[in-house]
Amino acid sequence: MFNIYSKEIEWGGRTLKFETGQIARQADGAVMVTYGDTVVLCTAVGARDVKPGQDFFPLTVNYQEKTYAAGKIPGGFFKREARPSEKETLVSRLIDRPLRPLFADGYLNETQVICTVVSHDLENDPDIVAMIGASAALTISGLPFLGPIGGCRVGYKDGEYILNPYMQDYAELDLDLVLAGTHEGVLMVESEAKQLSEEVMLGAVAYGHEQMQAVINAIIDLAEQCAKDPREIAPVNPAVAAVKEKLLAGGIIEKFTEAYQEQNKLARQNNISAVKAAAVEGMEAEEVSIAGSLFKKLEAQVVRGSIIKTGMRIDGRNTKQIRPIVAQVGLLPLTHGSALFTRGETQALVTSTLGTGQDEQIIDQLEGSYREHFMLHYNFPPYSVGEAGFLRGPGRREIGHGKLAWRAIHPLLPAKEDFPYTLRVVSEITESNGSSSMATVCGTSLALMDAGVPLGAPVAGIAMGLIKEDKDFAVLSDILGDEDHLGDMDFKVAGTENGVTALQMDIKITSITQEIMKIALEQAREGRLHILNEMGKALTSGREGVSDHAPRITTFTIPKEKIREVIGTGGKVIREITEETGAKIDIDDDGTIKVAAVDQDQADAAVNWIKSIVAEPEVGVIYEGKVVRCVDFGAFVNFMGARDGLVHISELENRRVATVNEVVNEGDIVKVKCIGIERGGKVKLSMKRVNQETGEDLEAGEQAEG
Repeated sequence: MFNIYSKEIEWGGRTLKFETGQIARQADGAVMVTYGDTVVLCTAVGARDVKPGQDFFPLTVNYQEKTYAAGKIPGGFFKREARPSEKETLVSRLIDRPLRPLFADGYLNETQVICTVVSHDLENDPDIVAMIGASAALTISGLPFLGPIGGCRVGYKDGEYILNPYMQDYAELDLDLVLAGTHEGVLMVESEAKQLSEEVMLGAVAYGHEQMQAVINAIIDLAEQCAKDPREIAPVNPAVAAVKEKLLAGGIIEKFTEAYQEQNKLARQNNISAVKAAAVEGMEAEEVSIAGSLFKKLEAQVVRGSIIKTGMRIDGRNTKQIRPIVAQVGLLPLTHGSALFTRGETQALVTSTLGTGQDEQIIDQLEGSYREHFMLHYNFPPYSVGEAGFLRGPGRREIGHGKLAWRAIHPLLPAKEDFPYTLRVVSEITESNGSSSMATVCGTSLALMDAGVPLGAPVAGIAMGLIKEDKDFAVLSDILGDEDHLGDMDFKVAGTENGVTALQMDIKITSITQEIMKIALEQAREGRLHILNEMGKALTSGREGVSDHAPRITTFTIPKEKIREVIGTGGKVIREITEETGAKIDIDDDGTIKVAAVDQDQADAAVNWIKSIVAEPEVGVIYEGKVVRCVDFGAFVNFMGARDGLVHISELENRRVATVNEVVNEGDIVKVKCIGIERGGKVKLSMKRVNQETGEDLEAGEQAEG
């Protein structure tokens, strides 16, 4: 019934197995990939026909984690996996980016890749397994995919590279780098690093590319056994050549060349739109559609050719120049920290907010739940590019850009024990013309420092581009939006003056060489140092103390056995403290207490209240308390948190007292001296030994006189 084909290799000290022919047989390609005990089912399906009028390649990649894979049931009311988590979205992008440039030109059929985690051993991250599984499914599918690709994760610790480190070791690494590529070169890189040098980063890429070759060969071996016959691509419409000839004859190249001389983005776009409108005037509807699909290639010919020939770009810069930068901080009066970072026609308004442990984000993943105290949210409203559009929730692009900036800043944050705040950064992209994610990195660094966060060092980011024509190429610093769309590479590097903290690379051609990567990294370092210098004109380190509008956090420790007394039955005591003082209180299991309040008096009141609850009475010390109950033999006084003590009737006054109510009644505020603590913890108090007016210890006075 089944024709099962499989291929196994030893890779990174574990067995990697590809298997097809048993599951999901109606998909064009389906491969079950096992690494350790992590298993991912990867499928690929391409529509048989192109939709009428289709002029782009509609590829969708979906990575999904099923909770049953780790023996868990989803939380929440519905008990069913719902919308994609942040990790699922990021991994979907991670897989999509190296696959997309390898589909044959002219293939426009709707194509979908789905990677489903069906078993997770909590040791081997499914993201790499899913990536190479998607490559294998496409390679055997018969779709016009010019792969396969391989992929791997590279760690770095103690001067050594580590292939596919175990998940539990991630926190100890100095580098977490994921890359994908073909036999010839690298297509995609994504990483977070602890201020590593460009040489170490380049070495990690080279090491990973070498290690993935075994995976590529294994996929080829599997495909030789069971790959389907390749599909034919729909022939090029003969009308395309005729329309192209008509456009060229009308001088479209010369007109585009003139339009691109305008350096202002909006004016340039208007000029280009006018050229296009004039070019299609008088054409039939089908010719207009064909012309629309040709314009991008013709524009690319103009922009790319000019850079290769002259070394000058459409905004008048050479290949290494950075656009003018203005960095400002403290713009918004009531935010905890704010910055406006403007680079040319790209601008980010970034705010930072300091919160308490109660503001931490609870994240539930297959690997288990954890709390995140640093959040970075990136927003890209339509007005930033001069458009009108619907305001929707964050899409894959927004989540991906926000995570890239998060990785760039994360290694420089102070330890939570040293700076016990929850941090939320929001980047509003108010203008965009190239690399708004790197503007977010710069703005985030400034906004956090403006709020008083002691960053290890300021962080800046820069986006690099590439124009490659045959053997000629040009690496571009600080790319424009047009250079991104029409170029061959988007290479983003973030870091400090000491080293790289994040690197992301996407290639639109089949691969690039290490020579190009080396040049790009060095050029990016020069650009990063220039940007850091410009940022330094606004702020070079965290301000002394947090913002006046941010909560002050006081941290202290109580004995663990006292935690229950502070919380109270059903949380009664801690609720009373927060309601009365207005402070926020976090209690850790080890007895660490964090009290946060914008008003220091509120924080002091809460701290003193808690300390009074956990404090132990001391013999000979005078306290102020409240009479809570009167009995025949004395009065019970609440003098320390929830602690009551007895003032025996004989200790009320220096005379014979017939009834307690002659001296005190419930609700009276009195001063008492602790005169003894019995073995069971009962406290003996005295009023007659204290001057009720001044609080003076009368016994101490008598001893001094004697």
